[in-house]
Amino acid sequence: MSDDRKCECGHTNPIGTVLCESCGKPLLMTDAELEEADNFPSMRYEGMARRSKTYSRKLVDKVWNFFSSVKIAVIIIIITLVMASVGTILPQKMYVQVPLLDEQMTRDYYSGTYGLFGDIYYLLGFHEMYNSWWFVTLMAMIGISLVICSLDRIIPLYKALRKPRINQHLAFYRGQRLFIPLPVEGAKELDATMDQTKGWLKKRGYKIFGEGTSILAEKGRISRWGPYINHVGLIVFLLGVLLRGVPAFHIEEFIWVREGQTVSIPGTKLFVKNLEYKTEYYAEDEYVEELGMKEGMVIPKNFQTDVIIYKNENENLPGAEPNLTQVKEGPITVNHPITYQGISLFQLDRREQILGALNFTLIDMDSPDSKEIGEVKIDLFDPSSEIKVGENYVVRILDYFPDYQMGTDNRPQTKGVLPNNPMVAMEIVDTKTNVLERVAYVAGGFVQQNENTPRFQLATHMPDLIDSSGLIVRKDTMLPLILFGAIVSMIGLVMGFYWNHRRIWIHMEAGRIYVAGHTNKNWFGLKQEAKFLMKHLNLSNDLVAVQDKDKKKNT
Repeated sequence: MSDDRKCECGHTNPIGTVLCESCGKPLLMTDAELEEADNFPSMRYEGMARRSKTYSRKLVDKVWNFFSSVKIAVIIIIITLVMASVGTILPQKMYVQVPLLDEQMTRDYYSGTYGLFGDIYYLLGFHEMYNSWWFVTLMAMIGISLVICSLDRIIPLYKALRKPRINQHLAFYRGQRLFIPLPVEGAKELDATMDQTKGWLKKRGYKIFGEGTSILAEKGRISRWGPYINHVGLIVFLLGVLLRGVPAFHIEEFIWVREGQTVSIPGTKLFVKNLEYKTEYYAEDEYVEELGMKEGMVIPKNFQTDVIIYKNENENLPGAEPNLTQVKEGPITVNHPITYQGISLFQLDRREQILGALNFTLIDMDSPDSKEIGEVKIDLFDPSSEIKVGENYVVRILDYFPDYQMGTDNRPQTKGVLPNNPMVAMEIVDTKTNVLERVAYVAGGFVQQNENTPRFQLATHMPDLIDSSGLIVRKDTMLPLILFGAIVSMIGLVMGFYWNHRRIWIHMEAGRIYVAGHTNKNWFGLKQEAKFLMKHLNLSNDLVAVQDKDKKKNT
């Protein structure tokens, strides 16, 4: 079976072509239909064949046809928007106030805090939605749809516009929405009229093409590329968004750093140390007006963390201990990050005056005058398993629950990793006599194993209170690419919405002059151009109004 269609003009057209590539005559219309001209084929792609409307047998054709559908693209976009909306119901993992050290802790947080819904939310990947496989797949499908939709339309459009048809078949002119047949007697001398018309159209910004007794006046052809320039911008934008999922191009992590603590910066080979956190408050004389605040109320003025950034000199030595070298030092305030090699640290959150360590004094009640043996400090974020006190005393940490509560099985458990209500089970040993006693610190008091005559006691002192800074680590090398794609997309939108492609054909045949016009938008403007042209030819403007009114608009 041949894939070609031959026109009466002798030109062989590829299968799927609606208008002859040579003369513009509709290929699938009978002579009677040509006389009516009410169902003239669409001029969107100048009658050229689109691949999605031509082939549908092979698997590649079916995939191509699926993604070339605008309806399918809209459905994918709607699904993406709905799923993104669901992802805002609960906080993303990076914005959770509780440090989540591993996946099990993350799942426990969502299921424990939000119940069954939180568990389902975690299992479906909504807690890290923008990095989830299904969201990346949806974004990739949108990108594929944009590419195939563009190629399916831009190729036939390019073929049609690169060499505009001038001397068209009479049926082509008659089928246009704007069509005006004029008797020769109503025009000036033909040659002079054509020359004057060309000059007038050039002044109106038209580019003139001539062939035989026909001319084509065209302007604004570039506007036809607007939607595809928009598509190119969107593809670049999506590419930048997808590449943000690659750690080499994008980092956005949240870390807590306590005062005096040095931690590694996720996704990098750098370390950061929190020298000091401080909150500044407005003084009363700094208020512009009386605020009527209650006594003791204050308004924060500035949240600031002074940090040092270190570089690990042993970063290329696997298994080696970090060898830190200071590379930058400075403050971090809200909206004023510290930046090194494209990596920025932003001040996002803080915890003030949280428990950092418990301070006790060990007392041996059997010694003369209840001798104080020494100080016992228990770091609540990194407790030592064994603390030596004096010459021959040891305090061992048997169990530790940062945020103690009694479980349903009557066993102690912790609600989180922050030391909001610490419970510490200890064993105190005299290594000289091998005497030991067990004691638990809970709810600010002690529970002794030997309730009658305990040998060891712990005297409580003021605990260490520290501040902790919540910092956002951000690196985004794809942001310029995303901005570039957005700008290109906006340029395409402006071209597609506000520019228009106008064409006016003037053809002389069989003692008559035929004027036809087509535009992809703003038919009113084209009709006004035709009226000016009629006035230039000393013809009645009513001809334009009647002919345009009687012509049905093509879909």
